[in-house]
Amino acid sequence: MSDVAQSRYPPRRAAGRGPGWYRGDLHVHSLLSQGADLTPAHLAAAARTLGLDFIATTEHNTAAGHAEWGPYADDDLLVILGQEVTTRTGHWLALGLAPEQAIEWRYGVRDEVIGQHLDQVRRSGGLCVAAHPHAPYLSGTLMYPYDWFDAVEVWNGRWASDLPWNADNEAALAEWGRSLASDIRQGQWLPVVGNSDAHLAGQLGTPHTVVHAEELSCDAVLAGVRAGRSWIAESAAVTLDVTATAANRSGGVGEHLVTDGEPIAVRVQVCGVPSGTITLHTEHGVVHRHSLPDDGTGVTQWRTSADETSFVRVEVRHPDRQMAALSNPIILS
Repeated sequence: MSDVAQSRYPPRRAAGRGPGWYRGDLHVHSLLSQGADLTPAHLAAAARTLGLDFIATTEHNTAAGHAEWGPYADDDLLVILGQEVTTRTGHWLALGLAPEQAIEWRYGVRDEVIGQHLDQVRRSGGLCVAAHPHAPYLSGTLMYPYDWFDAVEVWNGRWASDLPWNADNEAALAEWGRSLASDIRQGQWLPVVGNSDAHLAGQLGTPHTVVHAEELSCDAVLAGVRAGRSWIAESAAVTLDVTATAANRSGGVGEHLVTDGEPIAVRVQVCGVPSGTITLHTEHGVVHRHSLPDDGTGVTQWRTSADETSFVRVEVRHPDRQMAALSNPIILS
């Protein structure tokens, strides 16, 4: 590819951005997708205004827009090339594609061909995400097993009407949570993400995924998602920090804390959720609740052990039960 052609595409790495937590929306549409009326310029400007560090362009069944994004990416905004693959029996996100790489979409679960297309994405270093698995429209409901993918989008903002969290998201989260303990025991648990699925103005970033990455690059962000080093935020106003500590060792979201039988202290700090509620979840369900004050900032701690549970994860909700943040688990053993 010539230098001129290469410059049309966004770089795969933002210079000068080392290890840290990065906010981004991995499911975004422009004019090239049915029902969308946003341009790349609009989306890039909105992402910067919202404080996002990365977005993924995921047009329906085409890579034709990849070459439009080069001028809008810079060291303050990473643009990941992707595609929403809208099969007849569910949609999925192909993230981290090469420029102009398109993924076949004309099949359903009975055709038994999705595996070869998932493998195509993975061979190129990409990530496969089950999208809005309980979306309420024809072909939107996912009929493929969650565990065929690398992550699952349990929080999708587009289909929640005027609210960022609805019954379809609740169902996707419950389906994931029901098998989490078994999946962890088998060493193959699936991380969750949340995205806006933005088609219209005002939708971007609600919600978005906060990822710990070694740098702001396509490969590092996707590695963070793949490892579960991420949590989901309703907006940039919400912050969440979860740490489990035993003796002189500690682990965060998506990490594995190995103990020698010592007690484990789980500490959760939240900002930006006025009068909200923090809940801690394990294989036994909800094991701890903490009410946040009117200013939305608070800390809670809970003690457990690896004998009592193999994981702990966190949800933060508003007084009306709308989700404000949720985390992937910390694995305990």
